[in-house]
Amino acid sequence: MGSNYIFSLTPTFTQGLILGQLSILVLLALVLKYLFFITPIEQYDAQSLHPRTIPDYPSWSRTPKVEEDGTHEASIESAAWFNSLARQVIDVYRAKLQNGLTGLKGIEVARQRIEAYANTIRPCNFLDHITVHAVDLGNSAPQLSNVQMVDASEVHDALPYVKFDMSYSDTISVSLSTTYLFNYPMSSFARLPVSLTISLSRFESSITLSAPSPADAMPVLSISLPPDFTLRLKTTSLMGSRAMLKDVPKLHDFIENQVRRVLVAQGVWKVVLPGLANVSEVKAAMQNDVPVEAPS
Repeated sequence: MGSNYIFSLTPTFTQGLILGQLSILVLLALVLKYLFFITPIEQYDAQSLHPRTIPDYPSWSRTPKVEEDGTHEASIESAAWFNSLARQVIDVYRAKLQNGLTGLKGIEVARQRIEAYANTIRPCNFLDHITVHAVDLGNSAPQLSNVQMVDASEVHDALPYVKFDMSYSDTISVSLSTTYLFNYPMSSFARLPVSLTISLSRFESSITLSAPSPADAMPVLSISLPPDFTLRLKTTSLMGSRAMLKDVPKLHDFIENQVRRVLVAQGVWKVVLPGLANVSEVKAAMQNDVPVEAPS
């Protein structure tokens, strides 16, 4: 009967195998905890990982770069007026984000606003406070080309819509740091410092613009984004405390896939037309799947 017990006073092969596996797991846990993770009471100086290289002039006042998207000259000229208008509108948003200030003061205002917004949407159970170290609002704007009117008369009650190609290449970027919280097997079991710099390399897609029907109860302008768009992000990262992992490919893939997933999930953007509907009514109708056609 005594020989059926796993643990006994006499060392056996089974005991040695179990103890060996346990010792390897304990050693691995100690290496991860004391080399890559930090304790909850340990202060992590993220400023040393992200030196703040902030330009002394506002991003919206820089000389815009020339887009090289390889489109035909005739297509670019057909949307040149809109491209010029879009650049001016985006420059206004950049200026407002910096509260109309220039230089370091304007960049600092934009940084604080982006940091405040990032902390309002972060998952508190998994991420600690997010610190934004530097931002670049870019100096370009999306470029439209190959604009064409599509006749949908073969579909019953379908209205014509506009289809065009959009490309966006800019220097827009954000540098931030945070701490990933491990709450298993207990709360705040370990904390993994993460520092990131995310910048946009290029975004390309075809866009569909659909006008509302006169029969719609809440007329909206629909902007549709197909799921096969091109998104290229550049990510630099540092993970760990004493021992650091630099530019982890899996982290880059995760961030890019998350951004892509959010855009695909959104799919269609609804622009409320002034005087015909309000934002709250449209949101309620979309959440409740209320049909937009007026009753006959």
